[in-house]
Amino acid sequence: MSDQTKMASVSRQKLIITLLKDASSPITGSEFAKKTNVSRQVIVQDISILKAKNEPIVATSQGYIYLNSEKEDNLHQKVVVCNHSPDQTLEELYLIVDHGVTVKDVKVEHAVYGDLTASIRVSNRKEVEQFVKKIKETKASYLASLTGGIHLHTLEADSISKIEAACKDLKKAGIMI
Repeated sequence: MSDQTKMASVSRQKLIITLLKDASSPITGSEFAKKTNVSRQVIVQDISILKAKNEPIVATSQGYIYLNSEKEDNLHQKVVVCNHSPDQTLEELYLIVDHGVTVKDVKVEHAVYGDLTASIRVSNRKEVEQFVKKIKETKASYLASLTGGIHLHTLEADSISKIEAACKDLKKAGIMI
């Protein structure tokens, strides 16, 4: 943070919404913090407040995005069940995104917490590499490690044939159940 005046919370939250709606790629909390002269933690709180007000903001490994329901209405989705070791994550995600398919999320069924879902939103190899790198750098575990490798993904594409092609390759690789 610099010595500039901090932006008031209401103004900051309006700016966050405006920037997210106009963005063509995710925006990180650090980027918002620089623009508004507050800490990243303040931005995290602002995002939580906006989500509580039903703003369709999603946190991804690349940053925050604003879900445009009009855009999503034109997309096909399919939930697939996969099972693999953590070492096969990169292969799995590449097989999917190489077909022009987005991996929207990952879901596991936890014995105590029930269904756990995390937004991934990777659409190309660069985003996959950033996601896997962030997992390694933070020493985080993949959600699938909670279930012995079994997990679900919501796949999204502009045509069902792209999703079907990705599924065919996942089956061939022994990843999709």
